Amino acid sequence: MADRKSGGSSLLPWLGIALLVILSDQLSKTLIIGSFQLGDSHTVTSFFNLVRVHNAGAAFSFLAGASGWQRWFFIGLGLAATVFIVWMLKQHGGQRLFSGALALILGGALGNVIDRLLHGHVIDFLQFHWDWLAPVFPGGYFPSFNIADSTITVGAVLLILDELLRVRRGG
Repeated sequence: MADRKSGGSSLLPWLGIALLVILSDQLSKTLIIGSFQLGDSHTVTSFFNLVRVHNAGAAFSFLAGASGWQRWFFIGLGLAATVFIVWMLKQHGGQRLFSGALALILGGALGNVIDRLLHGHVIDFLQFHWDWLAPVFPGGYFPSFNIADSTITVGAVLLILDELLRVRRGG
């Protein structure tokens, strides 16, 4: 019984991290919407621009050209992921690295779901470009992304690290 209680009582910090991700993601997107027109770009460094891009698809604009059904598909997928992640956090809230990773993924997923609900697409604004990327990405421009995408990626890397550490420990 103590095990269940400690799992349940440790849910709040992880939801707090997810909320901070959502707030920072939505604030940054609000600032971009207020400062940039669609397609605008501002050079920050020789390899980084702030831009305003609308992505109706998923990562790397997957399904962006579909007829509109993908909006609801990705909203449903994000909400299903939310339920699963919250359940996982309830079960494993005491595992700090694992739960931190899930919290980052949760916040990022919900940040992008909010965009889809409010705008019908995701607002992306971070754009990196290097010549060495040119063989893979036109002009060397990596697809634009946002804070939510970044936290999902960091969370995924942390999940892999957590699994590698767990395997190394033997359990």
